[in-house]
Amino acid sequence: MKVIVTGGAGFVGSHAVEYYASRGNDVLAFDNLSRGKLLGHSIKSLYYNWEYLKKYKNIKLVKGDICDFNRFKRACQGANVIIHTAAQTAVTSSIASPRIDFENNTIGTFNILEISRSLKPKPVIIFCSTNKVYGSNVNRISVREGIKRYSFTGKYRRGINEKFPIDLCEHTPYGSSKLSGDIYMQDYANLYGLRIGVFRMSCIYGPRQFGLEEQGWVAWFIIAAILKKPITIYGDGKQVRDILYVTDLVEAYELFRKSGLKHGVYNIGGGFKNTLSLLELLDILAKHIGKRPAYRFKKWRPSDQKVYISDLSRVKKELKWQPRTDYREGIFRLISWVKKNRNLF
Repeated sequence: MKVIVTGGAGFVGSHAVEYYASRGNDVLAFDNLSRGKLLGHSIKSLYYNWEYLKKYKNIKLVKGDICDFNRFKRACQGANVIIHTAAQTAVTSSIASPRIDFENNTIGTFNILEISRSLKPKPVIIFCSTNKVYGSNVNRISVREGIKRYSFTGKYRRGINEKFPIDLCEHTPYGSSKLSGDIYMQDYANLYGLRIGVFRMSCIYGPRQFGLEEQGWVAWFIIAAILKKPITIYGDGKQVRDILYVTDLVEAYELFRKSGLKHGVYNIGGGFKNTLSLLELLDILAKHIGKRPAYRFKKWRPSDQKVYISDLSRVKKELKWQPRTDYREGIFRLISWVKKNRNLF
């Protein structure tokens, strides 16, 4: 089959490209290679994943922008699957430049939907949504403060499900643009019969992730610790996330494709068993690297969630999926990868 991956040079995108190419499919990676520009950084490793994918003969690399409707439509001809990972991904950047965030995350997503409904046969679409669609409503859940972490109390103790409210709260421009795409995906599935899997992702991590302070916190903490760069903790460091190893995520995409389900919305992350606070990650790094990284505290960022944990009940039930990689093993793998590739940072 022919698989299109938008944002194919990105972290999640490149792993999706490799997954399908390694299984003998023809894969087109479509990317405008703008990550450094979007985040306001000069990233030495910008082309690393792009070059890495060239080892596969069945991967076609196309430099292009999903906001260029006609160019992307030509690339999609004959597609059986479109995996939409391309996005402006940082909350901080969305606040500084909301128009850029809107154009990438909303217009680009709309183009994919309009193109897909014109294709024959219509492709299966996988959409990378985010837990930020729930906005600051998450902070209305009561939490218990421990020595090094916050914990949900009450009925959400083991995580947030897909019925959690999305309205009447602050989202940030990033959360708003991704929520717009999320809802458009659901509507096109219902109105036009497209097969679409919406995955509201928590914190994804793994090799080939070039984390920055603005985005990709697990990788950034590891990179900073190994390169002896200072770490800034916004808030008190007790905030908790469930983290998911990237190859486990891509397996969920494929399970949706094979499922025959017409449409699904899934909260996906490491779940209750793979939760970690920022302070706890610092402890792990001290153990594996031999020295606690230098860090400082600053005030909380807009709409930051003290705790977010994905309730995996629906994705487990409908797709027969669950995380394979324990967070301790996954972090060790990422530490090893960063140590071997420190010249990239």
